[in-house]
Amino acid sequence: MALSRLKQFLKPAPKASASIEAGLRLYVIGDVHGRLDLLDDLSKQIAADLDDAPADVLTIFVGDYIDRGRESAGVIDRLNRGEFPTPFHALRGNHEEILLKFLEDESVLESWRKFGGLETLHSYGVDVSEAMRGRGYDAARKKLLELMPETHRRFLEGTDLFATHGDYFFVHAGVRPGVPVHLQNADDLLWIREEFLRFRGQFDKVVVHGHTPVDAPDEQANRINVDTGAFATSVLTALVLEGADRRFLQTRAP
Repeated sequence: MALSRLKQFLKPAPKASASIEAGLRLYVIGDVHGRLDLLDDLSKQIAADLDDAPADVLTIFVGDYIDRGRESAGVIDRLNRGEFPTPFHALRGNHEEILLKFLEDESVLESWRKFGGLETLHSYGVDVSEAMRGRGYDAARKKLLELMPETHRRFLEGTDLFATHGDYFFVHAGVRPGVPVHLQNADDLLWIREEFLRFRGQFDKVVVHGHTPVDAPDEQANRINVDTGAFATSVLTALVLEGADRRFLQTRAP
């Protein structure tokens, strides 16, 4: 981690409302989980929202592009090709971390198949009939390596664990309270839940995250959760930050 980024994170956030740097608008998108249809919808909303945008616009994805929904491969392909109305910064979720581990170790599928991995394999054209029965894991791994474009793997490997702008810290799952950012464990950034969610004290910055589905965007004094369970609810959320202002764009459940 660059020292300048570390210093930026460690600088205490203002006691009043948090803000990002002047002249920038951020769109922060929650967990997509294979819902290419919702990503298309939200992409169009963002494109329409750009009419009054400043010159500098960026979208941050908080990870979990894959699993559970039907079109994981399609989501990765869309982002890999850069087909989005703004430049974007792709963060890594725990589901991408599991996929990358599976490419090296077939035994990972024993747990991954229970929380969305089979849907991702199927989206790439892998026959999952044996994996559904708890066998054939290495054959599934080899077939995925054969069918997944190398550019998709490089995209996933290039995802970052966090981003920071102004008084905000963007991450997939959250941070461990009381641990300085330079000592945060990657597993916590990708997987932490209860210890982070229950904490009511202040972090050095307002943490914007996904990972734990909520019925509506959850704005707390120290964090904002933008994971609205898109794969099940059909509601994909984008937090819009500009200066000290916050608002949301969302897809609508049918």
